[in-house]
Amino acid sequence: MIIEAHGLRKTFTTRRGRGKPEQVEAVRGVDLSVEAGHVFAVLGPNGAGKTTTIRMLATLIPPTAGTARVAGHDVAAEPAEVRRSIGYVGQGGGVDENAPGRAGLVLAGRLGGMTRRRAEERGEELLAAFNLTELAERPIRTLSGGQKRRFALAIGLVNRPPLLFLDEPTSGLDPQNRANLWEEVRSLRGQGTSVLLTTHYLEEADALCDRLVIIDHGLVVAEGAPEELKKQVAGDVVTLRLRHGDAGPARALLSAQPYVREVRAEEETLRVYLDDGEHGLPPLLRALEDGGLPIQSISLDRATLDDVFLRHTGRSLRDAD
Repeated sequence: MIIEAHGLRKTFTTRRGRGKPEQVEAVRGVDLSVEAGHVFAVLGPNGAGKTTTIRMLATLIPPTAGTARVAGHDVAAEPAEVRRSIGYVGQGGGVDENAPGRAGLVLAGRLGGMTRRRAEERGEELLAAFNLTELAERPIRTLSGGQKRRFALAIGLVNRPPLLFLDEPTSGLDPQNRANLWEEVRSLRGQGTSVLLTTHYLEEADALCDRLVIIDHGLVVAEGAPEELKKQVAGDVVTLRLRHGDAGPARALLSAQPYVREVRAEEETLRVYLDDGEHGLPPLLRALEDGGLPIQSISLDRATLDDVFLRHTGRSLRDAD
């Protein structure tokens, strides 16, 4: 395992105005196991504890409690060794907005212990790899959001780390640049680099990661491969919108059907989980018709990671921020 963490906790002390100091538990006991060569996602809403967790693993802040080993080194006892083994790209990017991108790459290499010549050679390799050579002499502030993120990712890879941390790597990017960065992450995995990323984008975690954990209120509420987690919920989801007052009777009626695994209500909307939507949908519609419960709208979809989050927390991840 390139990451093994057990019982990680982080408590911050805050003060509101002139009031007494308050203890805030940002992370309340997180366990993580990440295999070498995998892309692993920490998925959850804003404020769930994702960034705090990754910052503890990267030795940027100390844990309040718990233990963690990263690339074989204890984060508390051997922080310098951990830092030599990782790259870290935070939400802010970590690039000097006023300096040219090439200079930033060389500086990162020098700080990592490279000779100037080797740092310059490595910088050119990364500029070519991320299609940034023509932009290398422009100040970072003049670049687009996607170009800045590519430079930040390149800086995180200067010292060829076996493990790369990416904190919300595509936040604020347009769809095209997001897709480009996804391809770069897949390329890193193909080269043997382990990647741990945090995200609140369901599609990102589903598309990129080998395994993931879902964190909510500082706790891990689910863990596994995306497909495994979705199969635990159901194969298909029927979303129904009914008349005011009909959701309760419809939920009771459908919960009693043998082809229905679970029914969840959200105001006048029902989410009905079926193992086989193609064959379960016709009898479901007949049951509602026989019960005098007309449908206002209906859709049939495959189960998603949002359904996993809903099952474990009682609310949708899309509505949790």
